[in-house]
Amino acid sequence: MCAEPLALLTGVHFMDGNSAVCEGAIAAGCRFAAGYPITPSTEIMERFASRVPRLGGICIQMEDECASIMACIGAVWGGAKAFTATSGPGFSLMMESIGYAAMTETPLVVVNVQRAGPSTGLPTMPAQADMLQARWGSHGDYRVIALCPNSPQECFDLAIKAFNLAETWRVPVLIMMDEVVAHMSERVVIPTLSEIAVVQRRYTQVRPGEYQPYRPAARGVPEMAPVGKGFFMHVTGLTHDAKGYPAMDPETQDALVRRFTAKIDSNADDIIVYEEEEIADAEVVVVAYGITSRAAAAAVEEARALGIPAGLLRLVTAWPFPEKKVRELSGRVKALIMVELNLGQMFLEMDRCAKGGAQSIFLGHAGGSIHRPEAILMAIQKAAQL
Repeated sequence: MCAEPLALLTGVHFMDGNSAVCEGAIAAGCRFAAGYPITPSTEIMERFASRVPRLGGICIQMEDECASIMACIGAVWGGAKAFTATSGPGFSLMMESIGYAAMTETPLVVVNVQRAGPSTGLPTMPAQADMLQARWGSHGDYRVIALCPNSPQECFDLAIKAFNLAETWRVPVLIMMDEVVAHMSERVVIPTLSEIAVVQRRYTQVRPGEYQPYRPAARGVPEMAPVGKGFFMHVTGLTHDAKGYPAMDPETQDALVRRFTAKIDSNADDIIVYEEEEIADAEVVVVAYGITSRAAAAAVEEARALGIPAGLLRLVTAWPFPEKKVRELSGRVKALIMVELNLGQMFLEMDRCAKGGAQSIFLGHAGGSIHRPEAILMAIQKAAQL
């Protein structure tokens, strides 16, 4: 069994996004995963299964996606950092359990490698059509955090960030990849453990007899307790009080749901990450995420070479959505163009935030291929003439 410092394949590597997100999970301290094979995410579980036993961890192939995510939730409450990976139909099957993780405030990471759907669709081809499902797929009011890498390097980096966010806010965190990013191979630099900032689980300092598993602590986030140390924990998807006991009344329901949604909403500025390119003097701004943002960046570069003041807002965090930034841009630019591999999912959010300001323009299709920069450039040129 390897000593912990050897857990990382440090240095410069040439690997695809699926391999990189697996290595990021390992670097973040994840030692448990459960999953079920599904294109185009299968390589993530395969790599984790080959890597983690030598590190003292466990990877289990479950009978289906429902069992996979619940095994991960159980592992988290047993003290592990855990994740699962899936795509399309499997993501749909996990929705009820994502709601359970939200209700129980379980720090869990789910990787969804998006493919063209609905149903079986185009299993080997890209799309970005699970974005609204990521936010609204389970029932009831809840919050998640969703990250969108656009390169294998970012798959590694954002995997670490996903685990850090999950532990910081006790919330399910989704890594919304796409088939192209998952299977493209590029240079990935993996630093040493001492160079990686990893958030460890924050366990309570309260004595077992005084501990309440859902009593809010710093920034509205309850503290967890170590298993086997005398702490009593009642974990239920039912509406519960601070002790975790079912409390079936409207007052408790309202207070509970408001608290665990507010811990994300009120701290959104500390959670949201986006990148700006050539924004300062832009009159037309392209908004994009994932693989689409790379085609958009090329189009913006060409537009500026033609004398068109264009810029790019890249969403690294899709949920929470960067409302403040979009509203600020909408008040000073001519047009906002959302480019995505679906029929307008994140466009709905952009358009909502831009109302009364810049014109909202949508450029997308139902998946199966990625946008060509030339098509985005044409949209920029048309918008610049408004």
